[in-house]
Amino acid sequence: MKHRRIGSSITAHLNESITGMQVIQAFSREKINTKKFERLNDRYKKSYLNAVLLEIMAWPMVDITCSVATAFVFFFGAKRIMEGTMSFGTLYAFYTYQNKFWSPLSTISRFYSQLLSANASAERVFEFLDFKPLVADAENALPIDEIQGRVEFRQVSFAYQNNRPVLHEVSFQIEPGTTVALVGPTGAGKSTIINLIARFYDPTAGQVLIDGQDISKVTLESLRSQLGIVLQDSFIFSGTIGENIRYGKLEAPLDDVIAAAKASNAHEFIRKLEKMYDSVTEERGNTLSTGQRQLIAFARAILSNPRILILDEATSSIDTETEMLIQDALKTILKNRTSFIIAHRLSTIRNADMIMVIDQGRILEMGNHDTLLQNPHGLYRRLYETQYTQQEKMLADILVGN
Repeated sequence: MKHRRIGSSITAHLNESITGMQVIQAFSREKINTKKFERLNDRYKKSYLNAVLLEIMAWPMVDITCSVATAFVFFFGAKRIMEGTMSFGTLYAFYTYQNKFWSPLSTISRFYSQLLSANASAERVFEFLDFKPLVADAENALPIDEIQGRVEFRQVSFAYQNNRPVLHEVSFQIEPGTTVALVGPTGAGKSTIINLIARFYDPTAGQVLIDGQDISKVTLESLRSQLGIVLQDSFIFSGTIGENIRYGKLEAPLDDVIAAAKASNAHEFIRKLEKMYDSVTEERGNTLSTGQRQLIAFARAILSNPRILILDEATSSIDTETEMLIQDALKTILKNRTSFIIAHRLSTIRNADMIMVIDQGRILEMGNHDTLLQNPHGLYRRLYETQYTQQEKMLADILVGN
């Protein structure tokens, strides 16, 4: 079992090294990683040789024991036959029973190391099979009706670890069709709020309600099928671009797919591809740029027509030109649906109907852009001034340099 676990470590190390090859090369870590790989291989070789040695010793010991037992049977059996207290048939029966007992043990001993390896693998497989999801449908959960988009938090607290709370008694109510921006420092609890709305986690205290229904009492499928989520690092699956856009609505016709791509401004680059919507993407969309992957993710969200849309840093890792395309697309995407936007670029969220400023798991301020700027001591105004002061300084340095 030990050498099986070491083998798993080698596989994990190889996967990590291949995936992070650019980082390894950028920091000149090739020799260090090679030495680490050699150490893992040495450990694996030693553990494997120990397992083989154990196997080599196991089956001869079983065979020797079997041979000794057979000799005892014949020795004492022959003696009883000569004394007339046992028949030859009885002796043969004892010999047959003994073979039936030792033969399976001998076979098992010859495959001892394979059994140990299989046992180690089975242990890991059953560990996954026995794992209970942290979030699951309640016993009497019912499907939620078509969502209108009213979202409410009632005294919600949450902790990923028991002694480290992330949210502290957060309460708010958002009306249908409202665009809400979540702003705050890193680690403030913004992503946790949207994770609770999508019910990736359940709150440790309080309630999350959509249209007045506690989402812990509705089925996950009926809830999440009406949500659209675009993350900072959008995942693109192996397959065609059309299949990726259809991911949340497999039966959608091509016309709807094209309409969604046009609404997200993805159609322009897709139509320039050789096979357009039938163009094949590699794993994680490696043949596409970051901006193109984001535009496809937006098209995917539009096509699924969610009642609640969640954008988690969806524009943070793209260039300015692509961000402008997405900003233009957002006018269509956000219309008539409840939306939650997380963004560090305040230019992305200044037109939101409501901005919630979050810090250390608490809501410090709520209001629109103009209202929050009127608070001279507010965190939002401080963030806004810091960001735009930095931009003005960078622009001034560029002009001076020119």
